[in-house]
Amino acid sequence: MKITPQLIQDHGLKPDEYERIVQILGREPNLTELGVYSVMWSEHCGYKHSRALLKKLPTQGKKVLQGPGENAGILDVGNGWAVVFKIESHNHPSAVEPYQGAATGVGGILRDIFTMGARPIAILNALRFGPLSNLKSRQLLTGVIRGIADYGNCMGIPTVAGEVSFDDSYLDNCLVNAMCVGVIRHDKIIKGVASGVENSVIYIGATTGRDGIHGATFASTEISEKSQEKRSAVQVADPFMEKLLMEATLELIEKNLLIGIQDMGAAGLTCSTCEMASRGNMGIEIDVSKVPLRELKMNPYEILLSESQERMLLVAKPGCEAEIHSILKKWDLNAATIGKVTETGLMVVKHEGEKVVEVPAQSLTDPPMYHPQKLEPAFLAEYRSFRESSIPVPTNFNQILLRLLADPTIASKQFIYQQYDHMVQTNTIVLPGSDAAVLRIKETNQGLAMSVDGNGIYCLLNPYEGGKIAVAEAARNVACSGAVPIGLTNCLNFGNPEKPEVFYMFEKVVEGMSDASVALEIPITGGNVSFYNESQLGPIDPTPIIGVIGVLDDVSKHVTQWFKKSGDLIYLIGEVNDLIGGSRYLQVVHGKKTGICPTIDLKNAKLLYQCLNELANKRLIQSAHDCSEGGLAVAISECCFTGIACGKPLIGAKINMAWHGRMDGILFGESQSRVLISFSPQEKKLVDQILSTYGMTFQQIGVVGGSQLLIEQAVQIDVEYIAEQFFSSLEHQVNSGGKA
Repeated sequence: MKITPQLIQDHGLKPDEYERIVQILGREPNLTELGVYSVMWSEHCGYKHSRALLKKLPTQGKKVLQGPGENAGILDVGNGWAVVFKIESHNHPSAVEPYQGAATGVGGILRDIFTMGARPIAILNALRFGPLSNLKSRQLLTGVIRGIADYGNCMGIPTVAGEVSFDDSYLDNCLVNAMCVGVIRHDKIIKGVASGVENSVIYIGATTGRDGIHGATFASTEISEKSQEKRSAVQVADPFMEKLLMEATLELIEKNLLIGIQDMGAAGLTCSTCEMASRGNMGIEIDVSKVPLRELKMNPYEILLSESQERMLLVAKPGCEAEIHSILKKWDLNAATIGKVTETGLMVVKHEGEKVVEVPAQSLTDPPMYHPQKLEPAFLAEYRSFRESSIPVPTNFNQILLRLLADPTIASKQFIYQQYDHMVQTNTIVLPGSDAAVLRIKETNQGLAMSVDGNGIYCLLNPYEGGKIAVAEAARNVACSGAVPIGLTNCLNFGNPEKPEVFYMFEKVVEGMSDASVALEIPITGGNVSFYNESQLGPIDPTPIIGVIGVLDDVSKHVTQWFKKSGDLIYLIGEVNDLIGGSRYLQVVHGKKTGICPTIDLKNAKLLYQCLNELANKRLIQSAHDCSEGGLAVAISECCFTGIACGKPLIGAKINMAWHGRMDGILFGESQSRVLISFSPQEKKLVDQILSTYGMTFQQIGVVGGSQLLIEQAVQIDVEYIAEQFFSSLEHQVNSGGKA
């Protein structure tokens, strides 16, 4: 087939990119080679517009065993054990086929973890949808939740934490970010590398079909009315096959039979072959006529670009091929030796004896790198000019608190997480509903705390400060559990990077994340960039999702967010001010998405995490809860009733503190680095001493007890009543068409 300008455009390649391919090869590519370059040089696989910035992120640390560049990051947690974790997006597929898009997103991130030799122990997710008053948003939500639940539940891996937000900017472009965490012994870590000339290359797992062809290219374009025509680019999930694949893979690794292994994810067989060869500075030769197929008459182009799920590619150790095939037969999995490692540096593909691809492997993994133009959006000046004095101070704070607790972004996500199995494997110590999930490492006395977080509104108003806050807040959630944050992964969701305003926002968010990571000493071990998240309505809000892992040396010392005992003292750690810019209160109650974004003191934030860790280690505090969306009044309310989800009783609180400034700002503003703690009066002297040692600003604001939430001069309301609003609102709005 003749390569025409239209064909090049249809493959998502620019004319100068095509000319670069011609220069690399010294000839015109054939159609299959064009397809191979198109997927590997897509934004989704090649990170053409983000690599230059991502290289500036801090990725080194004393606990980092594996940083970016592999399937997942790895951190040392002591005692010979390591935690393996990563987060990735499946936004575009979920927007057009929510069930399969979400399910295959979970399947893909699971494979990234067990490909490294780790057994997955937890799934987390961060989701964004349009308002529930919109029928499409409700359909996307229910489809995505079913996809996540069905895949994780069938795999026997608990979904332990997550967050969900609703906003107009995600109306036509939902976000589905999935994170997986696994554990592994240091001596069992394996990587996606090909080495050893003549070593066998073996295909294992599901058969290859035509589903998902050009999925990577589809994920590198904007959502439009034509996106539904690309439903064939969405893969089809089979969690039962993946369960077999996971157990077989872990057995192969445990028996030390492999040199390297990699998931066939985005770009399918193409990606796994060229990336493994490139990492090992080797070549690879395969025969696609040996690939197990589920459809008739598939040509080499389709086989190489298919993104059929539940497939892996491995390189066998010499002499181990027969044992590998025997193990895979035991697990009833397809397996075929399809090629070998070579010393040529070339990716060579044959089909029925004919050579159909011959390209340098490293040229596929080294796409063009762009440095897009950037321009500060004009709307940032408008946000900065907002005057809070233009907002009248309301008088009925009971009513406002109820509205915020019923807001789908703040309200309990119990309706969602009840559909997930979060207890399977019996590692889960802290169930969904607290600031962070906590899981035990059964082989030690340690625990892992984990959380995902991100606030697109902050990043919209001030991308640099928003990037800092995203990292600090996710870490603060983990610290509130008593753990020490040790590493993070990220999923950066943005619009079209070729638009200067979008790239400006991206650069500033990344700079903020980088500065926060350095200041807090929490290295970034990997992640994912998802661009082109926009539609005819425009780009989504810039949405960095941060996943943080923390370690508890003694899992029994974990802390949860709810009040425990009448008579306990309630302290607020952090400053009190009355700023309402960027708050959920301003958006929900006054319909304004504007204002000056909160700021954060990173030096103080680091000291706060250390302080919380010491308080937890000395078993001095009964609870700790981050003040975030909804502000202080919402956080206090949550401390009163969120224990219900874990079988704990409701309990009230009486709050009496000095107020200075706007009452609505004090109650519902979202100043950063604030944490509520509760503890026995007998521990007051020690708690005060530790807080003072770390230089914390703190004050006693109340006492736990009673059946009401009483905030002097502002709120008087039964805890049982506000709990009902909090726990029932989301399900009610999903079922009633978004009506409160």
